[in-house]
Amino acid sequence: MSHFLDKDFKEEYLQLVASVDSDEYYVKMMVAWFFATALTKQWDASVKVIEAGQLGAWTHNKSIQKARESYRITDEQKAYLNTLKK
Repeated sequence: MSHFLDKDFKEEYLQLVASVDSDEYYVKMMVAWFFATALTKQWDASVKVIEAGQLGAWTHNKSIQKARESYRITDEQKAYLNTLKK
């Protein structure tokens, strides 16, 4: 994930991962972890995907949960993410 979320980051990566549609637990978890990490590294771009509701409800909420558990997210960001839960 660091390759896709650090210096070589492109917003299309977010759309690519958001477009993954699967009912498989581990696939949904991968998407959730990707977005939780994206929120810590590329807040401005990734929060737009969360705000737009582009992820399935379970994945959306799990992304928010995992991001809120991170020490790399500010208290203000955590509070805002909490308002976006489905």
